[in-house]
Amino acid sequence: MADSSLTGRRVAILAAPGVEQVELVQPRQAVTDAGASAELVSLEPGTIQATNHDIEPADKFDVDRVVSEVTVDDYDALILPGGAVNPDTLRQDEAAVAFVRDFVDSGKPVAAICHAPWTLVEAGVVHGRTLTSYPSIRTDIRNAGGTVVDEEVVIDGNLITSRRPDDLPAFCRTIVEQFAKAG
Repeated sequence: MADSSLTGRRVAILAAPGVEQVELVQPRQAVTDAGASAELVSLEPGTIQATNHDIEPADKFDVDRVVSEVTVDDYDALILPGGAVNPDTLRQDEAAVAFVRDFVDSGKPVAAICHAPWTLVEAGVVHGRTLTSYPSIRTDIRNAGGTVVDEEVVIDGNLITSRRPDDLPAFCRTIVEQFAKAG
């Protein structure tokens, strides 16, 4: 029997070119399998090029909505996939940073994996929070006032973070559970 714990929930997945494909695909599949509708939100209409291991071109994905045209009220939860290029691109876009900041401030759940907490740092929402991330951005989180732990999934209030693709099974289980609780 299919999981219907997220039926009627709307999930935004904010990503830019260079997103790590597996970190986009698996969380999206997890929430849609649980009954949610998921939309890929990006900086521009069209498609985005995903990657494998940050450098190998993977598939292209159709963008459903442009971040400058959406609000937190359009969604019940937010997923931020990683890949090094993706969050580095997002954090240079004012609309993307504002969307992430507004989402965290709303109290709605925000899930970020791998390098994605870079966007949380740029949004100014990690101070006083405990997160995990890919090792190379942990200094940035600490410098922004966050506490970093090395665990496969960390929940701090409405923030859910994971370290790397190897953590995807636990991350996907946790986001479905946490998104269901938030309803």
